[in-house]
Amino acid sequence: MNDKSASSPAIDAAAVMHAARTLERGGLVAFPTETVYGLGGDAENPAAIAAIYAAKGRPANHPVIVHVSPEADIGYWAASVPVEARRLIASFWPGPLTLILKRAAHIPDAVAGGQDSVGVRCPAHPVAQALLREFRGGKGGIAGPSANKFGHVSPTTAEHVREEFGSDAGSLVDYVLDGGQSEVGIESTIVDLSRIDTHGPVLLRPGQISAERIEAVLGVPLATPDASAPRASGTLDAHYAPHTPVVQVAPEELATVLEKLAALGKKVALIARLQRSSLVSVTRAMPDTADAYAHDLYAALREMDHTGADLIVVEALPLSGQWQGVNDRLRRAAFDSQGLLARLFQA
Repeated sequence: MNDKSASSPAIDAAAVMHAARTLERGGLVAFPTETVYGLGGDAENPAAIAAIYAAKGRPANHPVIVHVSPEADIGYWAASVPVEARRLIASFWPGPLTLILKRAAHIPDAVAGGQDSVGVRCPAHPVAQALLREFRGGKGGIAGPSANKFGHVSPTTAEHVREEFGSDAGSLVDYVLDGGQSEVGIESTIVDLSRIDTHGPVLLRPGQISAERIEAVLGVPLATPDASAPRASGTLDAHYAPHTPVVQVAPEELATVLEKLAALGKKVALIARLQRSSLVSVTRAMPDTADAYAHDLYAALREMDHTGADLIVVEALPLSGQWQGVNDRLRRAAFDSQGLLARLFQA
C-alpha cells in the first residue's frame, strides 16, 4: 500500500483510545477522514450498524462503507479479491477510493444493505488510521457513512457534525473525534468490481480520484452503472442537499437570472468562481481549481444555508473530467429544485 496521509493536527492518543473503546462497546463515533467525517460503528456488530441507520434516518437497504486500516487483510471482508482490486489498492490506498467487492459470508447483511457485495476503503487521514489501528488491534472495520442526517450536506469538520445533530449529538453520537478539516472535501470515488467477470469495472460514484486515473491503472475503460449494479453510498438522485433550495446557472446566464430574482424580491446566496454581482448581498467566492473547489464545497453550502436566503444560486462548473466529482455532488444537491427558476419566472 502507498504511504499517503492527509494533513491534520497532531494525533491525540488518549482521544483515539477513547474512541476505539467506544466503538468496541457498540457505540457510535464521528471520526475524520480525508474526504468527509464519518459516523462510525463496529462493522461486524449488527446493533451498532442499526444505530448508525437510526441516527442518520438512513434507509435500511442503503449500504454503508467499511473503513479498514492500511495493514488490513482485504480478503477477510471479501469473498474474492480480483487482480483489478489489487492493482487499484496498490495505486490508490490509503486514499479516497472505495471498492465494491463480493461480500464474505460472515460479514453482516446490514452493512451491505442486504446485498451480496460490500464497499471497502482505507482512509488516508492519519487520525482515521490511528483509530483503525487502535480499534480491535487493527483487525476490525468501521462502518462509516457520512456523519450527517441522511441526504443532507456532508460534514468536513467536527463542528459540522455537532451542528448537524444538534441536541441529538449527546444521545445518538457517543463521541466526536476531532481531526481538523477534511482535506479532500467530497466523498470517495466508488468502483464496482463485484461483477468484474460479467460487467467489467463500473464507476458508481465519481470523486477526487478520476475515472481517467483509474482507467490508466486498469488498462480498460470504466463502464457506467446498469439496472443490476449494486446500490452504493451517495448515489441516490437527491443527496448532499442543504435545507435551502439549490439551483445551478450557467456563467453566461448568471447576471440575467440574478436581475430577475432581485426584481421578484428573492434573497439569493451566490456561490461562484468568476462572477460577482451587486444584486446579491451574500456571496461565497470559490477557488478556480477542481480540488480546491471540492475542499470548500460543503462548507460553502452550509454557510449559505445559514443566511436566510430563499435560494442558493451556484455558478455552473466546467464539464471536464477533473470536475466530475464536484459536478456530481452539485447535481444531486440541486435535484429537488429542478424547474424552480422556470416556475418563479412564470409566476
